[in-house]
Amino acid sequence: MKKTVFITGTSSGFGKLTANKFHAEGWNVIATMRSPERETELTQLDNVLVTALDVTDKQSIEEAVALGLARFGTIDVLINNAGHALNGPLEATSSDAMRRQFDTNFFGLIDVTKAVLPTMRKHRKGVVINFSSMGGRVAFPITSLYHASKYAVEGLTESLQYELNPLGIKLKLIEPGAYNTNLLVSNEFAGVDDDSDYKPILDATFAAFAQMGDAQQDPQEVADATFLAATDDTETLRYPVGQDTLQTFAAREQMDDVEFKTMIAGACGL
Repeated sequence: MKKTVFITGTSSGFGKLTANKFHAEGWNVIATMRSPERETELTQLDNVLVTALDVTDKQSIEEAVALGLARFGTIDVLINNAGHALNGPLEATSSDAMRRQFDTNFFGLIDVTKAVLPTMRKHRKGVVINFSSMGGRVAFPITSLYHASKYAVEGLTESLQYELNPLGIKLKLIEPGAYNTNLLVSNEFAGVDDDSDYKPILDATFAAFAQMGDAQQDPQEVADATFLAATDDTETLRYPVGQDTLQTFAAREQMDDVEFKTMIAGACGL
């Protein structure tokens, strides 16, 4: 029997590539996104259900899960890919913006997971794959709320192993580096005035981020790693993806806190 994967955030980027990867491997795919009426590619594929889901809307989550189960009968793998990036100095960031960051990257992920877990518990098997980031284990300037949300995802996922592994459910983390789809160079920005103390820090850091965004890394690597995490039948928790991620993690292991901070500050011209 075909297995079924449920993926959030499939309108573009890693989510769409991952949906196509699983389809190419013969899986049923429940491809969710906020505006399915705009989708023109995934809707043309057999055994792919494209449906609406906003991770900040519990009713839409429940409806998407119900539609997926009605179509395919079960969900073998959940991929929490939908994400949002909030950039800018903490002092310039509104409380509403902070809540949006966590509602999408953390609480939304939790709500989707809770909606899918009953069918996995029923069958005593499943894999939950949460998209973290290189920024879930190391931090860069002016993205403190984004990092906070991804660090939270890392801690949540690691702890969930202990309550879900005994029920036959594995937990996985995908940790991509800088790709052209990377959220660190897009999404929401808490700006500052030209005379702000933070303006030189913002300018230098965004110049560095722009170079990171130009990195010639193939985002298909992320989709392939996600499929591996879903199918390798191991207890492996973390899947770092990208040469920049591997190099940065290696450097972090070799340096103390001050040495690593000095390296990152230098790379960002600070």
